[in-house]
Amino acid sequence: MLDTVAADKTHRAHAVIEQVHADLKNSALGSMPSGKFNANAAWLVAAVMAFNLTRAAGTLAGGRFSKAETATIRDKLINVPARVASSARRVRLHLPEAWPWQTPWQRLFDHVYPPSQTA
Repeated sequence: MLDTVAADKTHRAHAVIEQVHADLKNSALGSMPSGKFNANAAWLVAAVMAFNLTRAAGTLAGGRFSKAETATIRDKLINVPARVASSARRVRLHLPEAWPWQTPWQRLFDHVYPPSQTA
């Protein structure tokens, strides 16, 4: 028999894993691609890697994205409505003006590609 605190911790751990399962089912695990076990096993590995990378991106972006579902992170930070332009051998990404998620996206970008240190 568990005391109240231990029972609450156990219940909360179950709630977290249930959220992860629901999140995975709403994305790549919504439909397995094959009736073959090995193909589905490879799909599962790829789905979990994508989930973990998306969660890491949300954590780096911070704010509400640190606890957001992967669909939200994908819609707001990964599927960016931007225009890619190149000139003088440089590639530039033009984000929309007044884009509401520019600050978290910039925070994520700066974590992945830190600004260069000039002397």
